[in-house]
Amino acid sequence: MQVQVTSPKERLDRYLAQTLPQFTRSRLQKLIEQGNITHNGKICTAKKTPVQQGDTLEITIPPTQPLGLIPENIPLDILYEDDALIILNKPAGLVVHPSPGHPQGTLVNALLYHCDQLAGIGGVERPGIVHRLDKDTTGAIMVAKTDIAHQTLQKQIQDKTAQREYLGIVYGSPDASEGTINAPIGRHPVDRKKQAIVEKGGRVAITHWHIRERLGNYTLMQFRLETGRTHQIRVHTASMNHPIVGDKEYGPKKQSLGVNVTGQVLHAYKLGLYHPVSGEKLEVTAPPPAEFETLLRVLRRRYSSKQ
Repeated sequence: MQVQVTSPKERLDRYLAQTLPQFTRSRLQKLIEQGNITHNGKICTAKKTPVQQGDTLEITIPPTQPLGLIPENIPLDILYEDDALIILNKPAGLVVHPSPGHPQGTLVNALLYHCDQLAGIGGVERPGIVHRLDKDTTGAIMVAKTDIAHQTLQKQIQDKTAQREYLGIVYGSPDASEGTINAPIGRHPVDRKKQAIVEKGGRVAITHWHIRERLGNYTLMQFRLETGRTHQIRVHTASMNHPIVGDKEYGPKKQSLGVNVTGQVLHAYKLGLYHPVSGEKLEVTAPPPAEFETLLRVLRRRYSSKQ
């Protein structure tokens, strides 16, 4: 790919970022460092090299490198898809990213199989995980297919222009009908596998909530995340003494519901975002899983029978 410089004096990486918007600046800087850019016929590895009108730049884009994970034919419930991103309704039990305890059978393995022509992130053939959901939390999750989409969607999360809303059933019935929990979250001081509200060393965590329906000793609540800390809603609701039903980490160990619940009854039901390429406003809703709906029906029957 050849580029003829048409502007006054400018830094190489800045000029390329302005001229080639399909690549992130960090990706272009890596291409420079790796010797994939020539400046007037000479290999240039310094991102601060000045370029000016009349200079010729030659950019070589190396083939994307395989991630080293095995693509797996795992069924996906696709809510939206195009060349830039894919939005899925994640089922309970599906881990998002491979880890020492889950080397395979993850959402990433499934996406590598489904998206057989990934442009890749940072030169590697991989889906760009923009945000995560816990293993047993269900619902809408967006994944980027390209570098620029990944960067744009992550910035929307950081700038709070992307909206993430959840539904959850909690134990008990809060006194107020709505509220905001602003309490920092960090690693639990004793159980390192858990998170907790901490006075020192935690990260800002803000959850907005309101009640959708009171169901006797249970409540259907709606949550909107202003931040996205690990286990945020689960930790915050537990701090209200209204933990998520089915959450054995932050709620009661023994739970008698009369309904089989395999994990926390928490569902990411709506995503609002701006398309990373077109800028169009997208709002995607994920139907709750059957287990969630069944519990809701049982509680409604149980509650209405006591009126």
